[in-house]
Amino acid sequence: MKKLPRHKKNVRHLPQNSGRSEQDVLTDLQALCTQPGYVHAVAFLCSRDNMLFYDEHVTEEDMRNRFDPSRLLRTEINTLIGLMVKAPIDWTLPAPDKLQEYIDASDLLLQELHYALSGIFSLGEALAALEHDKQANPFDSGAVMREPIFYAAESAYNFQYVDLAARRYSADAEWLQTNVGFTIADACAVAEAADRVLMDRFETTLGSMRVVSPDQWTILPAFCLTPDDIATHTGMDLELVGRILRAFTVPKDDNNARFTGLQDFNQIAATPLLQMPTGEFVSLQHYALAEAIYDSPFYWMQSDKAYLPQRDRHRGEFTENFVAERLSTVFGADRVLTNIDIWQGKTKVGEIDVLVLWADRAIIVQAKSKRLTVEARKGNDQVIRDDFRKSVQDAYDQGLTCAECLGDARFRFAHTGGADVELLDEITEIFMFCVVSDHYPALSFQARQFLKTRDVPHVRAAVVTDVFLVDVLTELLSTPLHFLSYIARRTRYADRLLASQELTILAYHLKHNLWMEDETAMLHLAEDFTACVDIAMTVRRRGLAGDATPEGVLTRFSGTTLGHIIREIEARPESAVLDQGFQLLELSGDAFDDLSRIIDQQARRAAQDGKPHDVTMMFPDRSGFTAVCSPYPASVAARNLATYCTHRKYRQKADRWFGMCLAPGDAKLRFGLRLSSPWEQDDALDAATAGMKAPLPVKVAYERVFRGGRSTPKVGRNDPCPCGSGRKWKKCCIDK
Repeated sequence: MKKLPRHKKNVRHLPQNSGRSEQDVLTDLQALCTQPGYVHAVAFLCSRDNMLFYDEHVTEEDMRNRFDPSRLLRTEINTLIGLMVKAPIDWTLPAPDKLQEYIDASDLLLQELHYALSGIFSLGEALAALEHDKQANPFDSGAVMREPIFYAAESAYNFQYVDLAARRYSADAEWLQTNVGFTIADACAVAEAADRVLMDRFETTLGSMRVVSPDQWTILPAFCLTPDDIATHTGMDLELVGRILRAFTVPKDDNNARFTGLQDFNQIAATPLLQMPTGEFVSLQHYALAEAIYDSPFYWMQSDKAYLPQRDRHRGEFTENFVAERLSTVFGADRVLTNIDIWQGKTKVGEIDVLVLWADRAIIVQAKSKRLTVEARKGNDQVIRDDFRKSVQDAYDQGLTCAECLGDARFRFAHTGGADVELLDEITEIFMFCVVSDHYPALSFQARQFLKTRDVPHVRAAVVTDVFLVDVLTELLSTPLHFLSYIARRTRYADRLLASQELTILAYHLKHNLWMEDETAMLHLAEDFTACVDIAMTVRRRGLAGDATPEGVLTRFSGTTLGHIIREIEARPESAVLDQGFQLLELSGDAFDDLSRIIDQQARRAAQDGKPHDVTMMFPDRSGFTAVCSPYPASVAARNLATYCTHRKYRQKADRWFGMCLAPGDAKLRFGLRLSSPWEQDDALDAATAGMKAPLPVKVAYERVFRGGRSTPKVGRNDPCPCGSGRKWKKCCIDK
């Protein structure tokens, strides 16, 4: 919607830690939330902290306020609403000064509540333990974990909840129709229509406020809707719409009695709608409605003991099938296998939920449907660990067992009840995904604290996540090369990256090409990096006016020769060229552009004189790359490339070397090779390579090819290395 002046939160008088207990603050909050007309204050807070205002085209700058630390999170607003419904709601509009008093007091008390919750963590105690050489992890305490759980970043977009809910409960449609009178597909259609109605209603409400006295100003009507509104947008039966809205509305006789502590069950989470005396429904947080549609039906079926086995089976099948379908959009359906049994003789030793095979890489996905329980959210140490074990640790252990069997001739892989699976001849790298189907607060943080891992050759650190991240990853990293390149780096830096959610790390990669120097002990990423992904996903899934692809690694190759080569690599499941693609994607922008222009020039020369022309470069990880533009037949070109790469690898004492043969003129990829044996001294190769010169850094080669520049660069010790690695020269090629 059009950008409007933003109402700034009054943060001048936020209290320092007062020392008051969490329960004392909650008592004051309840007294505030049950005041006459408080619902109008909540409506203002929802508009201030949940609405996105922009001009014709949403930008990352428009999103900045959504990452303002003073912004209320939806869990905080749900707390206010949950406390408000503990008494009958007084819908009377308070005087302007009283309304402002409610708003300011809400901000102050919620800030004080945060102090009380985070005050359990004692930095002093942790430092004192370290001084005495004691191993101390303050986050081992369930009480300390309550704070990151309550204030955890949201793992899903509201439209993901709506889109996935329809699929999640599609197999339960008959039970739902019989027992509650509608399907979840119907509920999703109502939620979509409600979103559109409220967007229109918001602008209408703002317009009406301009023509009334300020003492009549309230934003509450912007959150009101009727069954008629929804029926008009959907064409659905009016009675059906009303039935669905009532199913997600707080019952009139429910005073949220179970909600006595911050992380107790809050009725608002299950039924986020309110109903006014006039009959209108109030949806203060549309996100909460979408989340309830995704979560609540699971509990509706809880009372039908006979149906529970079917419900749980459908839930597990949804998770596995959804992940498999999303991965198929990247790797192709023929490369993504589901329900693979592992046999040793006649004994079944493991089962892989989803297995992806591409070139010499494999992805193992183990899916679970266990969620974080209310008792765990309350800080019960044993329950937190038990929930984590059932949700993640068991999946990790099962996946690792399966990974150890890959490539071992003693084990046979077969479709459940079907034919054997033909595995890759060689698997050099295995990625593991532990995927849950629900929002699991602070999941990545808990994985850092609780996941017990062990090292297995070729198996990378596990990606612990949910179906919502898998959805985003496969949407934005839609080719095998980009997907695997990111996952390889994400797992390589697993212990050195710190962010509130996985989307933040993905967003940083899309903008800045994730790469860390060896001496970087820890990289902490602020959540506002996530803005570009938020925009891209909303543009793609809901038609928001903005950039569907963040500017960065996905756009920088456009229109370049090397970009065309990478797209050819993406389409070829060949191990010989896949690693080359990974190396090229890690180049800095300038190095990539320069190398692309050199290859383009060498391809033109090969077309003009009918002779091979090449370019060679080294990488900081003791590997190298040679691209040859050759007009010779494939058999001759392959022999020449292998000989040259063998010599060059030996001369540079490299552990790996990649070769790529390109066509003259258009530089299309013909074939590639990979040499990966460790370097060993060889007398014959010493003699064969005695006259070889060291390869030039890309920048220097560019100067020589295009400008007749110096053969050695003028580079300062602290300048970026000319090889394009992104590291300082003194940390990279200074001794070469």
